[in-house]
Amino acid sequence: MAQTESNQVQELKEWQPYNLDHYAQKLVSDFRDKKNVLNESHKMRMAVAYGLERFWGEHLRFERDSKQESKEKGEYWKKVWDTLANDILKPTGIQLPNEKVRFDETDKIQKMTERIWEMTLEDRTIVLMVLTKFCDSLVWWTQRYKKKDEN
Repeated sequence: MAQTESNQVQELKEWQPYNLDHYAQKLVSDFRDKKNVLNESHKMRMAVAYGLERFWGEHLRFERDSKQESKEKGEYWKKVWDTLANDILKPTGIQLPNEKVRFDETDKIQKMTERIWEMTLEDRTIVLMVLTKFCDSLVWWTQRYKKKDEN
């Protein structure tokens, strides 16, 4: 990588607005009509404290349930992770692992968690900070867009 490219990547890591509010508003809007899915925004914000690999794996928990509502909640968790990895972090040079994995693929689950744990401490710290703020934005938009008939 050329020196100027390296400096640009470093500058992106040091300070970046990430457009978190824009992405959060879009996700909440996209999932607004799915029953009880937006309640997951609050759970996502709490789950950040448990680490990236646990946050990532939460979509798998919903996959094993046959109810449509659970599947939609899992899709929301996965879409948040996809947005974080592909739209928010990738342009900064941070490569957040994001393989497509199903609940019954134990080896792939283990490889994904290992890849997350193998990220540098600096990158994991940045990702956790960005994910925290992203979830804060999801909660904010959820409070504005959530339909009255849902708890």
